[in-house]
Amino acid sequence: MATTEQKMSRMGLTAMVVGGMVGAGIFSLPRTFATATGPLGAVIAWLIAGTGMYMLARVFQALAERRPDIDAGVYAYAREGFGDYPGFLSAFGYWIGSCIGNVSYWVLIKSTLGAFFPVFGDGNTAIAIGVASIGIWLFHFLILRGVQQAAFINSIVTVAKVIPIMVFILICFVAFKMDLFRFNFYGGDLTVGLFEQVKATMLVTVFVFIGIEGASVYSRFAKERADVGKATILGFVIVTTLMVLVTLLPYAVQQRADIAGMRQPSMAAVLESVVGPWGVIFVSVGLLVSVLGAYLAWALICAEVMFAAGRSKDMPKAFARVNKNNVPVVAMWSTSIIIQLIVISTYWSRDAFSLMLNLTSATTLIPYLFVAAYGLMIAKRGETYELRPEERQRDLILASLAVAYTLFMIYAGGLKFILLSAVLFAPGTVLYFIARREQGKPVFEKTSDWVTFGVIALAAIYGVFGLATGSIAI
Repeated sequence: MATTEQKMSRMGLTAMVVGGMVGAGIFSLPRTFATATGPLGAVIAWLIAGTGMYMLARVFQALAERRPDIDAGVYAYAREGFGDYPGFLSAFGYWIGSCIGNVSYWVLIKSTLGAFFPVFGDGNTAIAIGVASIGIWLFHFLILRGVQQAAFINSIVTVAKVIPIMVFILICFVAFKMDLFRFNFYGGDLTVGLFEQVKATMLVTVFVFIGIEGASVYSRFAKERADVGKATILGFVIVTTLMVLVTLLPYAVQQRADIAGMRQPSMAAVLESVVGPWGVIFVSVGLLVSVLGAYLAWALICAEVMFAAGRSKDMPKAFARVNKNNVPVVAMWSTSIIIQLIVISTYWSRDAFSLMLNLTSATTLIPYLFVAAYGLMIAKRGETYELRPEERQRDLILASLAVAYTLFMIYAGGLKFILLSAVLFAPGTVLYFIARREQGKPVFEKTSDWVTFGVIALAAIYGVFGLATGSIAI
């Protein structure tokens, strides 16, 4: 377990939050939003997403303070509140979603290089996949040398990658054209209604907010338990401010339709339109630093979640094994292998980045829903509120809003990504089967677990059928 010298300060935990959130998503925001909506729809989308994620962040903060005995919170809260199988689903969903998110990082890196070296194409050529594979295993062996060494690098990279984002924001402020922003305000030439515009951006906002729970995942390394909640809120405020500005300011320097047609990373193309060719190089370098740093943070988080699940015996016990550097070695190998396999699969995808982005969001919403629901559960029951009963009503409202938000996000994502998520969850249950057999326990002890698995299995079958017939396109 963690030794004294391995403990993280509040700033270290905040760096884990910001490092996890500031990644591929923020560099793709101008085009991603402009494709679906104008500034008005973007403002509404960020108000919904920001409010919902703030409520979720407050739930994480409250649970960190009220249940300091629970480590690796994203997974453990679901298990504590709803039982072993829901806890497993939360751990597996968070892990597989994070792995898919890491694949999106490699796709965007390769696409960025494709702007300078055509052999990389849009990030899914054989050469691009080969280069990404080398990167995956270089990071793998770096992390195996020690979590704290990798976390220290992440703190440095987090500072470095914010610089080009700040420069982009500053230049867009200087070049701001109010008449152009006013023209774009209602979406330019978009013909769909405002609700549909907002709905189309919902999974994107989830993707860029993923990482808000980074401090909670690493709670076992915190010097002070209260630092976990404070780091979560501070990281949320910093990154939300950056994302809103990156989304809205391009509407003041380019027409919406032009932004929507830009190559990813669209932040580079926007800056090029303002300052010339050096803007592409500057942002592209910043993106490479940012995404590689985010990949490091998320590879760590993936391994940590599987380690916690293995330690609590909800995953096979092998996942709780650590090496001499106290790194969850089996969890890390499993993570890297899964990322490698999914990277190879992008060769057959028509739009690998969008697919990975949306699927990451859909799978990660399940663990988020469990966390919000657990926060609501203990607030309704009054558990842990004996010393501060006046906080119970506040936390009840916050948790209720967080539950409503995550349910709306799942709805907004659409049936396609629910079915694709089920295709991953159903075979993943094999790990739960192994873990239960290791302990000599029945696989499912509750009727509700059987029902849950049955629904997932049926959705997975329907999803596979859809993929086979072409009705579900990837």
